[in-house]
Amino acid sequence: MGIMESPRVSAIASTVEKDRNHVWHHLGQHSVLKQQDPLVMVKGEGSRVWDAKGNSYLDASSGGVWCVNVGYGRTEIADAIRDQVVELNFFASTAGTVPAAEFAEKLLEKMPGMSRVYYASSGSEANEKAFKIVRQIAHQKYGGKKHKILYRERDYHGTTIAALSATGQEERRAHYGPFAPGFVEFPHCCEYRSQFGDVDNYGVLAAQELEKVILREGPDTVGAVIFEPITAGGGVITPPDGYWPAVMDICKKYDVLIHIDEVVCGMGRTGKWFGYQHYGIKPDIVTLAKGVASSYAPISCTVTTEEVFNEFIADPGDREAYFRDISTYAGCTAGPAAALANLEILERENLVQNCAEIGDYLLAELTTLKDRHPIIGDVRGKGLLLGLELVSDRENKTPVAEQVAMKIAGMCMQKGLIIGRTNRSFVNFNNTLCLCPVLTLNKEEADFIVTTLDSAFSDLVNE
Repeated sequence: MGIMESPRVSAIASTVEKDRNHVWHHLGQHSVLKQQDPLVMVKGEGSRVWDAKGNSYLDASSGGVWCVNVGYGRTEIADAIRDQVVELNFFASTAGTVPAAEFAEKLLEKMPGMSRVYYASSGSEANEKAFKIVRQIAHQKYGGKKHKILYRERDYHGTTIAALSATGQEERRAHYGPFAPGFVEFPHCCEYRSQFGDVDNYGVLAAQELEKVILREGPDTVGAVIFEPITAGGGVITPPDGYWPAVMDICKKYDVLIHIDEVVCGMGRTGKWFGYQHYGIKPDIVTLAKGVASSYAPISCTVTTEEVFNEFIADPGDREAYFRDISTYAGCTAGPAAALANLEILERENLVQNCAEIGDYLLAELTTLKDRHPIIGDVRGKGLLLGLELVSDRENKTPVAEQVAMKIAGMCMQKGLIIGRTNRSFVNFNNTLCLCPVLTLNKEEADFIVTTLDSAFSDLVNE
């Protein structure tokens, strides 16, 4: 591993103890920090980050949770934030601001068919807004009956109680119930884990499982279905052929709104501006976060069609017809200012195209690893959202224990590579290694990812 050349390394040593004593980290057991130092990151540049001990890593997780799309150290984004917050740092979204208006227009140019942007601060919050939109339409138009929201097994939609109510990952949900009523699960579309055996029309059959649930619940009670266009943290699951055309026909047939959660896939991550654009989907609602500003500032967007927006247009004398929702930090101008600068970088450097090209290259190289390492059962993904599902038996597709995936991720980190994995999400399927590097990734960096994984798999066998 490289050593960061910075006087801050020695100066920050005391920060490790402050972190250990005072900070509650996400998604981790703190008892282990009695024996080892917490990981404290201090610097990022391009595709690399440095920790407090001076170790350098190629970050193939874009910040650990798949969001630093344009890479670290972008001074133009920092400058844009500084300039804007000096001019005007905040005003509640009951009024407009210059960066919010400018970014909305620029964003919608990338989303034909969509016309309105509702701002908030996180992906979970964006999805909450969408759920409230569906529920209010149900009450105003259907007497409250068409209120149910269906969600797909293995998809993830956030960490609030309502977002978890719509999340198809049982271990993430464990201990947090009871959940909000009116959220109903339907089966996954992972062809590698086919519910129907080896069939030629898996995509259509998987879509028909959605229709079965709609019919079971009653079409007049189902208001919307939420999907990730590509299941991300649930195992990097690309939809099978035939799936989306069938889903769209089903939703149209039963007058069900299509809500696409692009929190991970949006803003170029999959090699198009948005994941749904690979499949010809015509959504009613799209939710965005993470890559919107590459996490230089918090921002999320709930984007709707004009038809959805018009459901809330009424006589001003109607005290309840407007969307009665607010998000305090939607009014912080740092978010849209950062998002504008982020979008300019994506366009100027052709990063969406780079993502598609390097993603294809990396996918092909990872597929060669499958030929050498029997532990790799499946390689899948699109753009720079890629996954390797690990098995102990290829013939029976027996998933490895979560500890095996954890061990490989740990080996990679020791070799200077940060990767992701399915993390305490399922009882049986925490067995996928996840790659989500910055969209500036080049072939040399892609090769480093592949050679490091190759070495880690070999080390595992030789232990």
